[in-house]
Amino acid sequence: MKSKTEAEIIAELDGRRNKIVSHNGGWLPGKGVFIHGHRLLEDLVVNESYMQIVVLNATGKKVSTELGQWMEAIFGCMSWPDPRIWCNQIGALAGETKASVSAATVAGTLAGDSRAYAQGALIKGMDFIRGAMAKVESGMTPQEVTDAEVKANRGKPNIMGFARPLAQGDERVSALEKLTVKLGFAVGPHLQLAYDIEEALFARFGESMNIVGYMSGFLADHGFTAEEVYRVYAVSVMSGVTGCYVEYADQPANQFLPLRCDDIDYVGVGIRSVR
Repeated sequence: MKSKTEAEIIAELDGRRNKIVSHNGGWLPGKGVFIHGHRLLEDLVVNESYMQIVVLNATGKKVSTELGQWMEAIFGCMSWPDPRIWCNQIGALAGETKASVSAATVAGTLAGDSRAYAQGALIKGMDFIRGAMAKVESGMTPQEVTDAEVKANRGKPNIMGFARPLAQGDERVSALEKLTVKLGFAVGPHLQLAYDIEEALFARFGESMNIVGYMSGFLADHGFTAEEVYRVYAVSVMSGVTGCYVEYADQPANQFLPLRCDDIDYVGVGIRSVR
């Protein structure tokens, strides 16, 4: 792409002075609210689901009712009200301190923006399965792709989308598989490759695909990029966070993991006077 001259950049910025330019949509008084050319209130609200609107806002793509239902199910799979989960602990602590539910949910959701779990892991999962597909298309077998990835990870099955840190298997995958069949979706090439990699990992390590691996294979088959998937699921853990907030907001203070002074093994400087 040809770089712009300083004069061209200044001219472009001058053209945007004192006005907001949007190619995605907005509210035109007297005409309506638009999202990527679609009327929000007259068309989308009446005929589409909330999830279809979420996908449209995040990607510019208008998905089918069935695909919207499948994509919405991921939010259900991520809605565990378990305060042991890292992002949910923030919701529980915020509830205990009587913070607002909005502050609690936003803070907990941000904790899910991690490279290791939740929505933050989706980019790595999508990048891996797309990269693996490129290698297979260039002549490698799924077994060779798997072996190369394990070798790159010093002999460990640390592949994003496969294995879990605290348990083997992922019950969410079984739920999504049932929904995939129910909605009439076939197993596409990326998802099939994910199954092939799972087979290789299970034979050697007893590890299987997790929800990120299944999501990545399925959504890659439906033409989504890593960034698009990340944008759609940016707040996917929010319901679980809110659930943990509510539980402790409705209780007296100090109910979440209370500590005694002697629970703390202090190894710092001893008691000293202030001068």
